[in-house]
Amino acid sequence: MEHISTFPFGQPVRELAQKDRTPKQVFVLGVYASAVHARWIGNDGKQIVKALAVASEPEMFWRGENAAEIIQAVSIPSEVGRLEVASCQYNGPSGAALDKRFLAPLKLRRDDAWLCDLVPHSCVNPGQKKAVERAYQPLVRKYRLPEVSVPEVPKRFSDEKRREAILGEILESQAEVLILLGDQPIRWFLRFYVPNWQRLSDFGSDEESYGSMHSVSIAGRKMWVLP
Repeated sequence: MEHISTFPFGQPVRELAQKDRTPKQVFVLGVYASAVHARWIGNDGKQIVKALAVASEPEMFWRGENAAEIIQAVSIPSEVGRLEVASCQYNGPSGAALDKRFLAPLKLRRDDAWLCDLVPHSCVNPGQKKAVERAYQPLVRKYRLPEVSVPEVPKRFSDEKRREAILGEILESQAEVLILLGDQPIRWFLRFYVPNWQRLSDFGSDEESYGSMHSVSIAGRKMWVLP
């Protein structure tokens, strides 16, 4: 789907994949890729949208680096205002959380992890969809702006083809530990190989059980799961 779907002001929605394909200690599976967010300011100086997704994040679990340069590359007619970098809470929070809350406690760095998402591209959530319909869509015809076609957050986060692709990445990574970020990677990936685990709470919910390693066999390969 690369270069087919587009963000507001025309940047393509890109599929992301792990760049460093060398063997890793852990394989991290998230839900869907994030985006670069801009603050849209009108020519009257008033804020039009606080955080509008305008481009795909440049790498898996992006930490917000070079957001200004990415946003500067987005072409916007002067008649409709300008774009500035949105608050850091909108650019790179998932990447920062991964480093601080998941990898650091395990004494791991990015170089030790193979990163992946169930859905390898950005999706438009209900809040973004409302912002586009309110502020952007009314201007499309008047200023000949590109139509927005970012895929919506899906009801199904994987199919057999996608699960096979993720499994292929796990095997390529040679990782011994699979880190699952929340319910969706369990529901849409792990349960197809280990049916008795379908949600995070199935692994336990008290202090002793939460955050424990669990031995599993995925397509004949033994590894540890950290949900």
